[in-house]
Amino acid sequence: MRKIKFVKGGVYHIYNRGVEKRDIFRDDRDENDKWRFLQGLLLFNDVKASINLLWQIERAKGRTTFKTIRDFLKERPQVKTPLVRIMADCLMPNHFHLLLEEITDGGISRFMQKFCTGYANYFNKKYGRVGPLFQGRFKAASVDSNEYLQQLLVYINVVNPAQLIEPNLKEKGIKNLEKVMAFVEKYPWSTNQEYLGKRESIIIDKGLLADFFTKPGSYRRLARESLKGRKFAKIKHLTLEK
Repeated sequence: MRKIKFVKGGVYHIYNRGVEKRDIFRDDRDENDKWRFLQGLLLFNDVKASINLLWQIERAKGRTTFKTIRDFLKERPQVKTPLVRIMADCLMPNHFHLLLEEITDGGISRFMQKFCTGYANYFNKKYGRVGPLFQGRFKAASVDSNEYLQQLLVYINVVNPAQLIEPNLKEKGIKNLEKVMAFVEKYPWSTNQEYLGKRESIIIDKGLLADFFTKPGSYRRLARESLKGRKFAKIKHLTLEK
């Protein structure tokens, strides 16, 4: 039984990685795996069966893309009732991070069961494999203060992709701040660009974080200060990567 209890209004860091630390995204040609993962974050975040929503979209708009989904939901906002608030996400080669707020009773558990099963089924069918894709049940940690919430956002959006160019960043500190900041600002598979004001997402609802970062500059300053001072080290108990 899971030790942590999800409560309505609570914010949680959700994380999982591939079984035996294997990659969960393998399509390097056009990155279809990552787009399918993001599409799942959107479509499975619904109290109703996701297949019904997908069927309605495809019938009304044709081939499903984020644009067709956006147009469909804009015209029919009542057809989708979210289970959770997805405040941030980051996709890495063999794992993912989510920052979720439970907004319906049992929402996180229901969403993650639907989402992880859906993506694993897609992945196994595409690559002709069988068995579990993820390393057991998803991991979760409760975020218990505003300071931790902000540092966790930096950890998810910035520290994770930064390790692709500075693998020892967490242990030894940052070597080239400007290089890292330039890299993560262009990294497309986290919500860093949403918080920098460079991109809008139909998946993300910043919730409380929108009040903390009313302007992109305040978020950018937090990220730089966190990297320079290794402030993200304060939240080791929330990162779950031991």
